[in-house]
Amino acid sequence: MRINALTSFAGFVILIAALYCPILRPFHLFNIDAFGANKPYGIVLLLVAVVGIIAIVFNQPNLTRLTAFISLGLVALFCLGAWFKIHTSFSFIPFRSIDSFLTRQIKFKWGWYLLFGGPLLAVAGVLFGRKPAFTNNIDVPVKQNQ
Repeated sequence: MRINALTSFAGFVILIAALYCPILRPFHLFNIDAFGANKPYGIVLLLVAVVGIIAIVFNQPNLTRLTAFISLGLVALFCLGAWFKIHTSFSFIPFRSIDSFLTRQIKFKWGWYLLFGGPLLAVAGVLFGRKPAFTNNIDVPVKQNQ
């Protein structure tokens, strides 16, 4: 396994592990992971990471590249969605000070670092990978002068 494939593999494994790490802590009571925040979206992220690992195992660089970029985009969209959800959850309260107080009580946790780190590592493995230096020219038929 080449270094770039190993880097992408590590990124996808980190993404799978990050889905089970705490990403939100509402009111300092309990932690919420990606499946607790949005179960279908967490399953889609898990599926994309598994497809990325399968693409690495079967040596499919184009599929690996596609899943790495899709996972990065999905995690960014998930973060944006969580931010909007937090900042609009209490908008029904007519008092602005109570709304902002309750919004401040929902904290982002350390799982976001892993959620972004895994796809960034997978993208780095895809982008900074080199082509193999050795090519097999034995199977190429040689043209003879006629």
